[in-house]
Amino acid sequence: MNAYLQEVFGLGDRLAVVTGGSSGIGRAMALALGRAGAKVLLVARREAPMAEVIAELRGHGAVGHAISADLADREAVARLIDKILAGYGEPDVLVNAAGVNRRPPMDELTMDDWDVTLAANLTAPFQLGQAFGPRMADRGWGRIINVVSQQAFRAYGNSGAYGAAKAGLVGLTRSQAEAWSRHGVCCNAIAPGVVHTPLTEAVFADEAKVAAHAARTMIGRNGVPGDFGACAIFLASEAAVAVTGQTLFVDGGYSAT
Repeated sequence: MNAYLQEVFGLGDRLAVVTGGSSGIGRAMALALGRAGAKVLLVARREAPMAEVIAELRGHGAVGHAISADLADREAVARLIDKILAGYGEPDVLVNAAGVNRRPPMDELTMDDWDVTLAANLTAPFQLGQAFGPRMADRGWGRIINVVSQQAFRAYGNSGAYGAAKAGLVGLTRSQAEAWSRHGVCCNAIAPGVVHTPLTEAVFADEAKVAAHAARTMIGRNGVPGDFGACAIFLASEAAVAVTGQTLFVDGGYSAT
């Protein structure tokens, strides 16, 4: 990387916490941030997939660590915060990519579906932001990136609690930006289109539905996790110093049709 690109996009010595970093979009973001120079701390439930990502990071000469936690459990998130601060210090970058994607028909949606979905997709990002956002502001620099969804803006495919949670996360992003941007903490959201990840296997099992989604895009295909790595670098870097409170649609034009 030449000197200018390193100055603008380099993340050397930054600590990036990436929830949901063991698979899908979170994994792609974690790998990209590591390759840009950040020390990456993965957070997910399953240890084996995180170990695979850490091995891949190290293969690129990057530093990777992991903590296992259930982000739908408020007390577990509180313990996670303590572990991060005690073991790794204060994060410079927080990426909230973990999610629960329960999407039964609305009239079959249970209170448990609602509680778990809101806890993982909205409450956990709030808890983590409350822990790390003020610390970033005190240091005068930080980045929060929240992964939201098309369902935050339009209902389709049994949006249910998932759509409500992601809409709340868009609103939380703006609230975080309002609170901390003047102190150097830029807070933004990324809205994927229809992306093939472990969370969307049920959707991609229906070939006709997948083809219809692809036809709606402007690039002629559905999303893949690799579409999101460079976007995370941009929002986590000095390049985004004046970008805050925004939702970046990375959807191949899906939302524009």
